[in-house]
Amino acid sequence: MHSATYLHDLLVSTIFTEDLDADMDLWTLGFDAIWVHGADIETLASHFSLDLSTRSPCHLSDILDHNIDDGSNWVAEAGSWIGVVPGGSEEFMLSLTAGDRHALSFSMDISGNARFTYARDGRLIVAFDPMSPDDRVGDDPHALDHMMEGLRFEISGPEVHENYVDTDESISSALELIGRVTETDMAADWFEALHSRIRPTSS
Repeated sequence: MHSATYLHDLLVSTIFTEDLDADMDLWTLGFDAIWVHGADIETLASHFSLDLSTRSPCHLSDILDHNIDDGSNWVAEAGSWIGVVPGGSEEFMLSLTAGDRHALSFSMDISGNARFTYARDGRLIVAFDPMSPDDRVGDDPHALDHMMEGLRFEISGPEVHENYVDTDESISSALELIGRVTETDMAADWFEALHSRIRPTSS
């Protein structure tokens, strides 16, 4: 059985390489990804202004260097979903879902902000901070509640010591929720799998 922080820890070990400062963490570096259902690779390439002729094999562990060098995005097809790293703004995400498409996004930044978002057909269905899951916003804040059973988010105050949920477990729970919605294995299908990098059309 995996630890409660397994997906968070796997993402950290995947993103960080020997060349990065050992004192950095995922919050310092930041992370931004989107998963889209109902759009093919050509459609997404057009939205992201990506040149499909530059497509080449790439692991998630290598995309940071490529993104810095030439602006490449990591594009990963698994099941009926396509993941893209980095993903883009919430407004961009909503535009991607026009025409009855679905999209999930997850982001973390250096200011300590984290956000899980689910959108459909140009509408924000539900969004929340994994550390404050009760503060949901959107047209249907409880749309994914049935998929959250057994997941543990940051719902305990610092005075709670028994069964305390820490930040890393909250992030793991958000990533597991993405796996449940996309019906994929977040580790094998996304973080560890060989997918593609694609450069922007301007490069």
